[in-house]
This record gives sequence, C-alpha cells and structure tokens, in this order.
Amino acid sequence: MNQIKITVLRKALYQDLIDKYENPIEHACDMQEGQVFIANGWQRPENFCLSAWETISPFVMALAHGASNFYDGWMKNPKSALISCNDGFRPVSFLIELLE
Repeated sequence: MNQIKITVLRKALYQDLIDKYENPIEHACDMQEGQVFIANGWQRPENFCLSAWETISPFVMALAHGASNFYDGWMKNPKSALISCNDGFRPVSFLIELLE
C-alpha cells in the first residue's frame, strides 16, 4: 500500500459566521499552514484532526490503493486531490499526494 503526503495549504476563518451561529469553543483547530503529515495507506497520521480525517480519508484511501484522475482531470497532478475539511466556520484545505 502506498504512502500519502498530506499538506495543510490554507486555513480560513469566517468570524462573522462564528459570531452569528457558533457556540463558544475553547479549542477548535491545531492545523498550521505548511504542516505535512504522512499517511501509511488508510491509517490516520498521528495528531491529525479526526474531523478533517473523516472528510479526506476516502481520497487518501483511494490514492493509497492506486486510484488517480479524480473527476476526469480535475487536478494537474492526477495522483493528487485538494480537499477541505467540513468545518464551515474555519475550513482547512489539504493537498493530498501519492508518494512514489
């Protein structure tokens, strides 16, 4: 099974939505732009956000098992995907790439 490199590319924060809709949270997200994780196949990397993993893991698993060219040419690198976590208040975008 192949290893997958996961890079945190961008973090967003929508303070207006947080102020309007979210209950206060003491600790929301530890991800840092530029941070890199290596997934051994389907295994979640240590210290990787569980909620984000639930969003990106189908793409990680597919790449680890040899899939490529998601959505018929969506990515310039067919052995990659750009996926954001499902947090509508502070989404994080991840570049997921097959390590060869």
